[in-house]
Formats: sequence, structure tokens, C-alpha cells
Amino acid sequence: MAVRYFALTIGLIYTAAGILGFIPALVATPQETPAYMATVGVTTGFGYLLGLFPVNIVHNIVHLTFGIFGIAAYAINERVSRLFSDTLAVWFGLLGVLGLIPVANTVFGIMPAFGNDVWLHLGTAAVAAYFGFFRDSGYLFSDPQQAEQFEKSSN
Repeated sequence: MAVRYFALTIGLIYTAAGILGFIPALVATPQETPAYMATVGVTTGFGYLLGLFPVNIVHNIVHLTFGIFGIAAYAINERVSRLFSDTLAVWFGLLGVLGLIPVANTVFGIMPAFGNDVWLHLGTAAVAAYFGFFRDSGYLFSDPQQAEQFEKSSN
């Protein structure tokens, strides 16, 4: 059940972040757009959400998409919530690692991946990996004996 509440919580947070990113009063517009965003990136709606997180229109849509999927996963069942958590861990982990590479400050020039976004994505990926891959790992098996053997071998 915890994985469902995780999916709901993350869904609500990222849906809110996606919506807030479209409100101009909450997005601080920088004095000048970073050179790498201006040359190869989508600069529409570029700014810093709450003055902290670099966003643009594509980034807001990605946040909305993952948020809505999280809420939907909660509404469906635990298995879908676990799949959502697994997927979130992988994709946000990749986004976070991409943000750690100094020359890759965007995701293929489409959305920013630098600054506070890096730790936000890596933190989200770590928690999602916990709920998706490790928490209640016995549910991965249809046979209860397999789950018991797995638990014994991991301890």
C-alpha cells in the first residue's frame, strides 16, 4: 500500500510543479538566457520556478505528465503504482546523471537539466527506486515460497 501512496504523493507534487511552471508570477525570468539554451534549446517559458528550478514549457509538460501518471497509478492498483515507481526511478535517474555531465546542461536541447533540477531528479529517483524495486520485494513473486527464499537470501 505504501507504493500507492508514494505514487499519489509524487503525482500531486509533480502535477503542482507542472501547473506552477505555467504561472509567470512564479517563474523568475533570468537577465539573459544561458548560451547553450539560446543556441540549441527551447527557450519558450524559460525561467526558474520559485527562483530555484530551471524550467521551460517542455519541462512543465514533462512534470505534468509524470504527475498525472502518478495519480492514475494510485487510482488503478499497487502493481501499476510499482511500475510507475520503477519507471520514474529509471527516467529521473537518467535525467539526474545527465545533469551531472558539465557539457550536457539540456536534454537534447529540449529542456534544461542543471542546477537544482539535478538533485531534485536524483532524490526523486532514489526514493522511487526504494518504493519500486526494494520495498515489499516479496510482491515480485507470485509464489510465496519464492518470496520467502528471496527474503532469506537478501538478509
